[in-house]
Amino acid sequence: MPPHPPRTKTKLLLTALVLLLAAAALALLNDYGLLHISTGFLAAARWLAVAGFVAYAFYSRSLTAWIFVGLVAGAEIGHDWPATAVKLQILGTIFLRLVKTIIAPLLFGTLVVGIAGHADLKKVGRMGIKALVYFEIVSTLALLIGLAAINLTRAGAGVQLPPAPAGETLPAAPHSVSDLILNVFPENIARSVAEGQVLQVVVFSVLFGMALAMVGEAKRRPMLAFAESLTETMFKFTNLVMLLAPVGVCGAIAYTVGHLGLQVLLPLAKLLATLYVALAAFLLLVLLPAALMARVPLAAFLRAIAEPVAIAFATSSSEAALPRAMEAMEGLGVPRATVAFVMPTGYSFNLDGSSLYQSMALIFIAQVAGIHLTLEEQLVMMLTLLLSSKGTAGVARASIVIVLATAASFHLPMEPIFLLFGIDSLMDMARTSVNVIGNCLATVVIARWEGEFRGAPAHS
Repeated sequence: MPPHPPRTKTKLLLTALVLLLAAAALALLNDYGLLHISTGFLAAARWLAVAGFVAYAFYSRSLTAWIFVGLVAGAEIGHDWPATAVKLQILGTIFLRLVKTIIAPLLFGTLVVGIAGHADLKKVGRMGIKALVYFEIVSTLALLIGLAAINLTRAGAGVQLPPAPAGETLPAAPHSVSDLILNVFPENIARSVAEGQVLQVVVFSVLFGMALAMVGEAKRRPMLAFAESLTETMFKFTNLVMLLAPVGVCGAIAYTVGHLGLQVLLPLAKLLATLYVALAAFLLLVLLPAALMARVPLAAFLRAIAEPVAIAFATSSSEAALPRAMEAMEGLGVPRATVAFVMPTGYSFNLDGSSLYQSMALIFIAQVAGIHLTLEEQLVMMLTLLLSSKGTAGVARASIVIVLATAASFHLPMEPIFLLFGIDSLMDMARTSVNVIGNCLATVVIARWEGEFRGAPAHS
């Protein structure tokens, strides 16, 4: 039995929202001269709304709720006490440093397990090759749609970041084509990790995983067990660090709003709308044509995925929806062997919603920082994301970690990351749902491609 009834949490959330809307309405009436309200009363109304969200977060015991509290409280602190707020940047800096320690071991572990752990790709042969080709094509299209969407709306343009701390450089250094290619390959993996060269870490991990897959079972098993243990440990490490996210977000948002004012939060609404429209475009322009070409029975497919997608949307976790998704696809008529291979492999290599979001988030960071990226530089970033995002779909807020790693490797500023954190839960629900839809569709497409799909006819 849950410690707090769901009805109580709902009432608290509605109360907090009403208080927030009331505070906003009072501020607007005062700004337009319709009412004359004292500054102290307006501040009290805003803090009462913050208190409402604190009460909701306390009862819901949800990290997402506390992150939102951090966002709202940080914005209010920055607005009311800007001189104090600018001193809170240290909270965000500590959090970012801890997140950076996750990146290299997490990428190494997930990529090695994803490659060497699927050494049976040789056995499944044709199906394995078809699945990987399909995954990479669809993931690449998702990246490109996200890239096009954020360049079209330019949601991050016009935001002026506070000055960077001394010793930090914001603009990405210009690269020639030869420099970009050469920078992909590591000469010293320890140096690559220390310098945050995520693409070099990825290349090393991929080659290491391929080499490990070629080793005999007896010699491969201990190293694979180490990589699996490292991966699980880094997942838990990520969960621990994320407990500090509300404090880090509060400090960073307070610092940013203290410098720039509340208008810095306006691009977030534009970014959120851009993501949802881009995900809808991906579903209609990529997944729907793929389903039609594979003659997937759409009505039956939509009924089958309804529950796992709802689980993914509510929990923001692809892994939470995995068991029900596998069961649903088998019930739809996909052979168990195909489901057992394609679905888990897709969780490593077919991250459609996450890929689209990551491409948008990375360019958003550059736009907020006022950094102009050439098409060549943007495409190299997309290649980095395509490789570095493999294997982390089930990790809480893993997309933020991947975006941060890629931004760091291209010397982009870290401050806009906290703007993303503020609405990450709202974006996470949508991109995780698309991840699940994409993986469910992939199992049907591959089964149809192999001539093994025995589902209901398309007219049913």
